[in-house]
Amino acid sequence: MIIQADGSLLEYDICPALVRNHAKLAYNSMAAWLEGQGPIPEGIAAVPGLEENLRLQDKAAQNMQTLRHVHGALSLETIEARPVFDGDVITGLEPEEKNHAKAIIEDFMIAANGATVLFLASKNFPSIRRVVRTPSRWERIVEIAREHGTSLPETPDSPALEAFLTRQKAANPQRFPDLSLTIIKLLGPGEYVAELPETTPPGHFGLAVRDYTHSTAPNRRYPDLVTQRLLKSALKGEQTPYTIDELAALADHFTLKENDANKVERQVGKSAAALLLSHRIGETFDAIITGAADKGTWVRLLSIPVEGKLVRGFEGMDVGYRLRVQLTSVDVDQGFIDFRKAN
Repeated sequence: MIIQADGSLLEYDICPALVRNHAKLAYNSMAAWLEGQGPIPEGIAAVPGLEENLRLQDKAAQNMQTLRHVHGALSLETIEARPVFDGDVITGLEPEEKNHAKAIIEDFMIAANGATVLFLASKNFPSIRRVVRTPSRWERIVEIAREHGTSLPETPDSPALEAFLTRQKAANPQRFPDLSLTIIKLLGPGEYVAELPETTPPGHFGLAVRDYTHSTAPNRRYPDLVTQRLLKSALKGEQTPYTIDELAALADHFTLKENDANKVERQVGKSAAALLLSHRIGETFDAIITGAADKGTWVRLLSIPVEGKLVRGFEGMDVGYRLRVQLTSVDVDQGFIDFRKAN
């Protein structure tokens, strides 16, 4: 891909290739160097020209990200945590923070996924798109923005939402992850859909891109493998290996199985959190409502990145509300953490 100075895609090409790695780098040490907080990693210094190349990559990624945000890509920032163990004993949950090194990979993957869709469409091939549809609970997002002194349009508008998020991040960076989580819950989940090249896809509301797929990880994600098969057939001038009906069935299957995998991942995280909180039954915490539906109301603690079910005192509560909760019980095996509204 050739990226222009304003972050836009000038041209691209797709071809079979071999990759030769010149250095093995780590996110955190490379990010510290890029951000002026640490020395240049040995792996970079040992390869002539690599420092200049990585600086160029960082600048290009920042320009691409800026352009996406101009078009309405959302500046969301959630707290992802991993359990920390001392032997067999869990001692805490450590938040994983974004940095420049991770952003380079993220922005380049978004661009590569977009170029992949454009290439398949140019060959009149169908594709499996990754979409996040226009949020169904936009009225609640409008209400939350109003509570923060901002008026959003009555119909979904990603640039207006992004402008609101940018202001809130600048005004209160410590609490911004809580607002981000609320917005993410209201945006709804992503899904896979099969698309013909002549149709207008729903697009990805959060990334503010219309043409988007998953293609960069065929070694660990099956939708990417299907996309690679489509690419190989297109490059060889062959017929598409899948009919649109077959792709539609696969897309539904991918969405279902991704949801199943996410449930397992969440349960593992909740089991770790339940183990961490098992000796704190009866304590009270500040929390925020992250989910409100017929099946239950969910809260996340503000002091510890832990989510649980609000089993009592949830009447009238909606996503984004803040309250004080008391931990009533945990079940480590099931990953259950239960709270009630504190008096």
